[in-house]
Amino acid sequence: MAELNTFQRIRDLDWDHQVVLALYLCERMVPNYEFFCHITQFGDAKPLRGALNACWDHVAQPKQVKVNFGRWQEKVDEVTPSEHGHDMLGVYPAMDACTAISILLQGLLDKNAGNLLDVAKVSQASVVKFIELNDAEHVPADELQQHVDEHELYQYEIAMQQAMVSFLESQPAVSAALIKQVRQMVIDEGVSNLGLQLEED
Repeated sequence: MAELNTFQRIRDLDWDHQVVLALYLCERMVPNYEFFCHITQFGDAKPLRGALNACWDHVAQPKQVKVNFGRWQEKVDEVTPSEHGHDMLGVYPAMDACTAISILLQGLLDKNAGNLLDVAKVSQASVVKFIELNDAEHVPADELQQHVDEHELYQYEIAMQQAMVSFLESQPAVSAALIKQVRQMVIDEGVSNLGLQLEED
């Protein structure tokens, strides 16, 4: 399966490249949280953005920039919504964005590559869950898996992960210039992993 091939390729990346991929995937999930905040007036995206910005800076200049990953994790946890009290589909992608960033921070804290791979799994699972919850009423249960596999959002998610892995495989080392380029890629793509448009700064 495509996602299994993607996961193995991620495992084969160097640590620094895995961190960049995880950061890129988290960036693509944050707009889902921002959309949820806008609709519900719950939460605050600043801790999510702050955590990612700190991590990007750390990866770009690891010797100069020190980050308290545990403290940022606490800040993200404080603004993570719960499905209880939010009876709407958007709560799940918002929760997933927070979960992915928290897992990323834990991975950086522990230097655990397994956490970085889990970010990719959370991103894919978030897309799958969104499609299933959105379309379950209209698609027979025995056809739902095929429906998900063929859905444009799921195929786009797989394609974007594979494209970024391919790009990072071609890069001999992570540098400040590479970080700047990848961050610009997120802006240029302009949509979240669920197809939501990024907010203009």
